[in-house]
Amino acid sequence: CSPGGDTLPLQCHPTSSKEPAPAAPAFSPPVCQPCRLPAKPQLRPAKVCQAGDAYTRETFRPQPGRDLEKEKERLQNILATGKDVVEHNVKRIPVQRKEEEIPEPDRFEELVNEVQERKEFLAEMEALGQGKKYRSIVLTEISQKLREMEIIDKMRSEAMREVTTKDLSGGNKSDPCD
Repeated sequence: CSPGGDTLPLQCHPTSSKEPAPAAPAFSPPVCQPCRLPAKPQLRPAKVCQAGDAYTRETFRPQPGRDLEKEKERLQNILATGKDVVEHNVKRIPVQRKEEEIPEPDRFEELVNEVQERKEFLAEMEALGQGKKYRSIVLTEISQKLREMEIIDKMRSEAMREVTTKDLSGGNKSDPCD
């Protein structure tokens, strides 16, 4: 604020002997010019557009087919030997591989192998001084495997009994009540 309480001037004129020129009004409205319209309209009518070639489709003309596998082999030959080798018409017969019959592993044998692995693991841990830490866990797992082996053994023995009793009853035609 100035000492008289008025606001400070927005522009400061340099001090000189000349008198300052009057300032132009701060907000002068811009001069509005009317926009010009073109002499011809820009849009064409629909009939004119349809009469032209814009809506006609090109007919599809297929190209001759290519054997991509032959082209791949040809390119491989060119890259490998540096020459384009012309291959004669040789028919390739696909080789049929026999699928080897993989017998299904016996669960009893799997259990035997698992028990053996756990025994070996426990022996290794005892050799390293960690036997106390793993002994109860490994022995519990081994007992579970042995129990499963016993169940399989009972099922097999029952199946064998049934087979043997059928063979004996079928082969002996005499009445067992005699």
